[in-house]
Amino acid sequence: MGDRPKGEFSATAQHMSMLQATIGSKRASESWLYSYKRSFNGFVAKLTEEEKTKIASLEGVVSVFPSTKKQVHTTRSWDFMGFPVTAERTKTESDVIVGMLDTGIWPESPSFDDKDFGGPPSKWKGSCQSSSNFTCNNKIIGARYYHSEGTISPPDLPSPRDSEGHGSHTASTAAGGLVYGANLYGLGAGNARGGVPSARIAVYKICWSDGCSDADILAAFDDAIADGVDIISISVGGFFAFDFDDPIAIGAFHAMKNGVLTSNSAGNSGPDSASIVNFSPWSLSVAASTIDRKFLTSVQLGNNESYVGVSVNTFVPENESYPLVYGGNVPNTAGGYDNTSSRYCEPDSLDPKLVAGTIVLCDGLSDAEPVTVAGAAGTIMHDDYFRDLAFSFPLPASYLGYDDGNKVYDYINGTSKPTATIFKSVEANDTSAPFVVSFSSRGPNPITADILKVELRL
Repeated sequence: MGDRPKGEFSATAQHMSMLQATIGSKRASESWLYSYKRSFNGFVAKLTEEEKTKIASLEGVVSVFPSTKKQVHTTRSWDFMGFPVTAERTKTESDVIVGMLDTGIWPESPSFDDKDFGGPPSKWKGSCQSSSNFTCNNKIIGARYYHSEGTISPPDLPSPRDSEGHGSHTASTAAGGLVYGANLYGLGAGNARGGVPSARIAVYKICWSDGCSDADILAAFDDAIADGVDIISISVGGFFAFDFDDPIAIGAFHAMKNGVLTSNSAGNSGPDSASIVNFSPWSLSVAASTIDRKFLTSVQLGNNESYVGVSVNTFVPENESYPLVYGGNVPNTAGGYDNTSSRYCEPDSLDPKLVAGTIVLCDGLSDAEPVTVAGAAGTIMHDDYFRDLAFSFPLPASYLGYDDGNKVYDYINGTSKPTATIFKSVEANDTSAPFVVSFSSRGPNPITADILKVELRL
């Protein structure tokens, strides 16, 4: 993407003329999707490999690359970092506009209440794509959504509203207002807020249930820069790409040229060295780290042995205990599965007749959706990979270490009627914090090791 030409010019006319001269008028009108014209110069078109080669050979064309799909990267953080509620604030903070490129936002969340906010800053030039199910306010001062490929169908929503949750999470982390007594069914109780609670938020929904299109990412950068945001936050990434072929690097470059800082996630491909996916020198790459709070979930077996795992389990057991089975012992043979897949509790691999109402031991960590669909009352997962992060699941669950999981396995296979109970999680102090979590991508910069990456961990 090149700079936007100075003065008056018609980007769409220029781009159509280029296409028509190269691939013909009929194909040009069929292939063109849209132009980037507010902050930089470029366009999106559906091209064959031959047409792509012709366009790339034209004078003045910097790069031509396919639009691929990227994925999003996943209350007490600011206190732990020494930035408490009582930190001195300045009046100018309410003029700061944070542009969030993500899955959208849930405007009714208390984090985005506009009480005590005046009108948007005069520098704001953006707009709000309001609808019957979405409106902006003086906290969320702008919102747009982008969907260049196909139709929008459930669970996705044709508005800036967030149907995934990731965008609301990142927006509240960056600039969410102060919410007293925030908790998850009693867990993690405290006062939730973002880093700059008085800042304004501009939403650019680029991600959907199937990912985030490169074409939409660039369109959002194009608008955000021209709209007048001060900071762009994007927690999205894909695979390794050189700067000329990386939409996030390209967008961040033009943002930098216009005085706008881009803060992007380093990636979720750790812990291998040089696994960082967002590493352009003109952006701020942020890794994920732990805080001084962890959630522990105990499992008690029928022999009174107890093991402590990690998870965010808000469920209180309805019964004293449940039958306990091993996934590898209950394959869905009628569906063509055996224990090579059922031991990992893969989709459709478990026999619902044997799993219903039981707690299932699974080898490895998963989202527990297949166990839930099979009718289980709970699940125990075990390995030694992501032991430094607590996940939440759609049913009672605990994630044990490999050795403890093997002890549960031995109990199942050495007992005629094994049972277990999964208790609600409890909070504990993590004295080892902060450290970079295992899933977070690492440096060094895979292209230029002399340029430090990652710069910050949060």
